[in-house]
Amino acid sequence: MEGIIRRINLAYYLIYTLTILSTIIGYMMTMNTENTVSLTSNLSITLSSVVILYIIVSIPSALALFHRYTKKLALIEDKFIKLNKYASAATLRLLVVGSGLVISVIVFYIIRNQSIIFCAGISAIALLFCKPTEGKIISDLKLEDEE
Repeated sequence: MEGIIRRINLAYYLIYTLTILSTIIGYMMTMNTENTVSLTSNLSITLSSVVILYIIVSIPSALALFHRYTKKLALIEDKFIKLNKYASAATLRLLVVGSGLVISVIVFYIIRNQSIIFCAGISAIALLFCKPTEGKIISDLKLEDEE
């Protein structure tokens, strides 16, 4: 069980590391310049629309599909297969939700729009709901606490 949690935690913390790196790189690239894309340009409108739509669609979808998938996984008898499939699905959920966070930070430094910061915040909060714990795995997969 600990190996599965470590594997999922690796993806979880890598997403936050990528977010911090993209923040630092974005800041360093735009620190001395005021060159940002105009908020009324087609590029700005398109980028912000794509990010907002991605956040609106990906977070509820990833959480709902993962919940349905764990209900199916709970019916599998073999604990090893069940845990490995859970780890793969949890990692995929983290990547879908976490990519919204990283993309939001990158797009913020391109267009400097406040709504994109809110999108990043929403993604960060959604990632907190995806943090793996042993209790959550036992609950999701309906495992007995044998260890």
